[in-house]
Amino acid sequence: MTAVAPAGVRFHHGSRSTPTEAVHATPLGYDRDSVPIGVPLPLAASAELVHRLCGCGEVVVAFEGKLGDTLLALSGVRAVLDWLRLRSVRVAVRAVGPYAGLIARTGLITQPQATVPSGRRAVIGDRAGVEAHGSTATVSLVLDPAAPPCWSTDGRAHPDLPARHYLALERRLGIRLPATAPFAPVLATGSNNLVEELRSVGWLGSLNIAAITATSWPERKDYTAQRYITLAEHIAEARQSQARLLLIGGDPGDGLRITAEAPRRHVQVLHLDGMPADHLADLFPHCHLIVGNDTGLTHLAAMARGGRDGGGPPVIGLYARHSHSKWRTGLPHHHAVATDLSDRMHQGDLCPVRDAITPDTDVHMDAFPPAALAQIGLELLDGVSP
Repeated sequence: MTAVAPAGVRFHHGSRSTPTEAVHATPLGYDRDSVPIGVPLPLAASAELVHRLCGCGEVVVAFEGKLGDTLLALSGVRAVLDWLRLRSVRVAVRAVGPYAGLIARTGLITQPQATVPSGRRAVIGDRAGVEAHGSTATVSLVLDPAAPPCWSTDGRAHPDLPARHYLALERRLGIRLPATAPFAPVLATGSNNLVEELRSVGWLGSLNIAAITATSWPERKDYTAQRYITLAEHIAEARQSQARLLLIGGDPGDGLRITAEAPRRHVQVLHLDGMPADHLADLFPHCHLIVGNDTGLTHLAAMARGGRDGGGPPVIGLYARHSHSKWRTGLPHHHAVATDLSDRMHQGDLCPVRDAITPDTDVHMDAFPPAALAQIGLELLDGVSP
C-alpha cells in the first residue's frame, strides 16, 4: 500500500536526510565526520565565551517562553554540557521556570557537587529566561530560534532546530562535540495516577490515537476535532477494530477537564483539555499514532520516549505555512505532511512571518483531507514507509 497525498501536499518521512544541494544552507566550515571527538575545530573558538564558561561552577537552564521553542532548544544546552565534560570542567546543573520538570527528564540536570567553584554561573535559555535569571551571571547564552542557520556538512543539510542549535554552539566553542544526528535529547517517561486511571477504565487499548487540538494560532493551525474524528474513523474501519481517540486540547482556563463523547461505531472519543505537559509526556508513549499541528505538544509527543519497545510512536506534524523541517525534532519517528508553501519555506530556509511572505492561497488546514492522512497513518502503523 502506498499513500497518495492530495495535490499540493507532500509527506516527509522523519528518517530521510536532506542533501546539501536541495536547500538553502550555510556551510558548517569543516567536514564533521573527519574531525575526532574532542579535537579542536579548524575554526577559531569564541575565546571570551570559552574563558567565561571554564570559570563557572553552575549552569542554570532558564526557559520562560513557548513550550515548543524550549524543547527544540534543549540541544543547545546539551552542546554546552557536552563541551564542559570534554574540558573536564565540573559544574552543577539546575533548571528553573515552568519547564524545569520536563527538562529534568532529559538527563541534562545534575546534582550540585561540593568541589565546584562557587559564585560563578552560566545561564542558558530563551530571552525571557535569561533576562529573569541572568542579571548576575558570568555568561548568558540566549537560544533564539531565529538565529542559527540551516547548516550543511558531509553532503547533508541539518535543517531541524535541534541540529541548528547544537552545531552553532559547537562552532563557537571550537571543539568537535560527541553528539550526532538526531541532536534532540529525549524525555524519559514513566507513569502517573492519571495515566493509570485512563488505563484502568479501558481508555488505553489496542489502537490508541492521540490528536493535538491545542494551538496558539487557531485561525491558521486548528485542524479541528471533527477532522481528527473522521481521520480516526477511517483508520478504525480499515483496521476493523475499535479506536480510542484522545483529543489533546489546551488549558480551558479552569484546569484539567476530561469529557467523553457518546460512543461511535468504530471510535471512542475522549477530550483531555488542560492536561499538564509532564502528564502528557507519560501518556504519549502509550499511543500508537499521534497527529498534531505545528505546536509544542506535538514536539513533546515526539520527544517523549519509553513506551512500547523503549521507543516512541510515529508522530505526524501538519505544516501549512512554516518550514516542516526546521520546526521538527529531527527524530526519525517524527514525520511531516506539508503543503507546497511549507516545502518552499523549507527549501529557502524562510519564515512566512519573519520574511512577510503571504500564502498563494489561504487553505491552511483544509489542505489535509482526513482520508489521505488516515492512509499515511495506516502505513506508519504497519511499519511501511509511505
